[in-house]
Amino acid sequence: MAANLRFSTGIEALALMATEPEKYHTSQALATVLATNPVVVRRLLSALSRAGLITSVKGPSGGSRLAKSAKQITLRDIYRALDSGDLLHRGKHESEETRDLRKAMQSVFKKAQKRFEEELDSTTLNQLIKKSGRKVTKPSRESSKEDTTSEPIRVPGAVEVRKGRSEQGQV
Repeated sequence: MAANLRFSTGIEALALMATEPEKYHTSQALATVLATNPVVVRRLLSALSRAGLITSVKGPSGGSRLAKSAKQITLRDIYRALDSGDLLHRGKHESEETRDLRKAMQSVFKKAQKRFEEELDSTTLNQLIKKSGRKVTKPSRESSKEDTTSEPIRVPGAVEVRKGRSEQGQV
């Protein structure tokens, strides 16, 4: 998956989790809402988990949810978790005729990358969700305890596998 698509899909997955922070969201349910493959979502969730942005519980009642408040997660946190490369890629070819141009380009690209990351650092997941017109639900005090009995999000028409049986998802 292209870096910018990974980034935007990761933001959308975290935003879905933020709107229901007490629930464990399955990769299948997230993939259905995001109109992508569950394997893609699992790869994103793995990277987000390594970065400490989400926690996951394995098993038939498992899933993923935010590890911290949406107010504490910046878009830069998500960007760094999902993409280790530069925003503007530099070519690998170099010739004597383009050496000076290449140095000038690198300087411009480095400044642009820095400004881009500063902008991402100034925007939290919570702010982005509010700009979209949605609300972030605050987790209850009891949700800070590990609760593996929470139900994953339900999507109409989606098939959810729970404890060895299939059920039609309901809203």
